[in-house]
Amino acid sequence: MNPSTATSASAGPQPAGRVTWVGPALVAAALVAVVVVAIVFVRTSIDELPVYLADRWFVLDATSMLFLLVIDSVFLGISVYMSSRVATWQLSSGQVLARAGLTLAFMVAMNLGVMANNLLLLWAFIEATTICAAPLVAQGSTLSPRRVAWHYLLYSSMSLAITLLGILCLTRSAQLHGLAIDFAFDAMAGSLPLAIDGWQRLGLALMLFGLGSKLGLAPLYSWLPETYEAAPTSTSALLAAVQFNISIVAVLRVLQVFNGHDTGFVPHELLIMGCLSLTVAAVQVMAARNYKRLIAYACVSSSGVIAIGLSVGRAAAYGVLLYVVSAAFVKALLFLTAGRLRAVYGTNRSSALAGVIRVLPFSGALFAVGTFALLGFPPFGSFIAEMLVLSGIVQAGHLIAFTLMCTMLTIIFVATGRSIFPMLWGQPEQHRPPVREPWVTTLPKIGFVIALVLLGVYVPAPVNALLIRVAQSIGGH
Repeated sequence: MNPSTATSASAGPQPAGRVTWVGPALVAAALVAVVVVAIVFVRTSIDELPVYLADRWFVLDATSMLFLLVIDSVFLGISVYMSSRVATWQLSSGQVLARAGLTLAFMVAMNLGVMANNLLLLWAFIEATTICAAPLVAQGSTLSPRRVAWHYLLYSSMSLAITLLGILCLTRSAQLHGLAIDFAFDAMAGSLPLAIDGWQRLGLALMLFGLGSKLGLAPLYSWLPETYEAAPTSTSALLAAVQFNISIVAVLRVLQVFNGHDTGFVPHELLIMGCLSLTVAAVQVMAARNYKRLIAYACVSSSGVIAIGLSVGRAAAYGVLLYVVSAAFVKALLFLTAGRLRAVYGTNRSSALAGVIRVLPFSGALFAVGTFALLGFPPFGSFIAEMLVLSGIVQAGHLIAFTLMCTMLTIIFVATGRSIFPMLWGQPEQHRPPVREPWVTTLPKIGFVIALVLLGVYVPAPVNALLIRVAQSIGGH
């Protein structure tokens, strides 16, 4: 080797193996966040809430407490998965550090956004999570990840621009009535005109449409399946099981502000978007031949169930919240397990996998459990939640929505089983020896399963109190 070649080689990117400390550092940061939130949760009575922070810019109330527990618990599991995979990333040490830094920045924005006590501040933090996530999506290994990352950024920016336009319409409504709107959530309702006018209706409709698009609701849902498929597995889990929740918090905050106002058009908007999403998901799941994309379309289905439940209002509010919490653990479990399958088989195509349960016993069993939870089987929290939502729909008299939801969920159940069950229990064309699975990576997934069972069998009293309080804040009981 000549000197110039040697110099060039030494100046090249360092191997990722030299920064394997990044994984344990991520786990440590996530563990600290979970411990801090858990201590605050245990030591703070629900009757003491809300607690305001930083000159009332942030608030710790039932809504923020519930979602802090969810997102930080899920992130702990994701960080363990990332730690186990750092050494195998085909990235330079600088790229590994960048991914870790973006992931931590993403989680900081998530935590602050969930606690934000201002509509504009919450909007800014949602945008911040999008900006952090886009470069992470671009590090995927399939489907032209950079193109998908730009597509994700474009759709997210458009959704947030529609939301901002709705906020501007609310501001215009207040100006026409000689009022100065206060964007703090605890004061916003009092600064809005009592009489709902056209500008206010338009503003609320645009905000819900924009936030619904961030949730992957039809018609602006197409970014979600391709993004979840193309992104690295840990990023897919972050988007589906973590970022999803900050958009849910934004929707809940808007509904809390307008709770008690005459907003009869809101349920219709949510109902239409929810029914469209379920229909789209059912059609696409039938055509899916890729297990990661199938999970992505199941996420669209979950968004549809949530929108329909929110459209019903008080009768289904508790069930919707239980469904949201359960969905976070289900999505994390499925995407992280799918990442393990891809690491072993090297493909996302369902047809290329058969007999997974014999090659990867733990991952195969966990993927089966996640699929059953996704499809709403007992004893998981998703089963109870779906029953409560369906009951609320019947109580509200939306029999057409009830029929459509049952029909679409049945189609999704059959189509998912047709793709997943042969993949797990089918007879492979070529024999593969069992693959040893590190026990550390299975621990967080087992934790997700335990959480799902607890939510379906016995919701701990403090968590149940949080769910009830949040449901009451949006008009539930």
